Amino acid sequence: MKSRLRDLRTQQGWSQGDMADKLAVSRQTVNAIETEKYDPSLPLAFKIAKLFGCTIEDVFAPEA
Repeated sequence: MKSRLRDLRTQQGWSQGDMADKLAVSRQTVNAIETEKYDPSLPLAFKIAKLFGCTIEDVFAPEA
């Protein structure tokens, strides 16, 4: 799954650790999502979208 997470996070000036704290996950989880090694659960995807004030589709897209 393609992710815009890194772009969204850096636009806010947050480190992976900062974002992990806001989502109550580990920094490694944020890294794995950003590098497309891990697809977040649906509840976590909703939490990420809410954090950025957008929809899940704005953050994640299926691989073409």
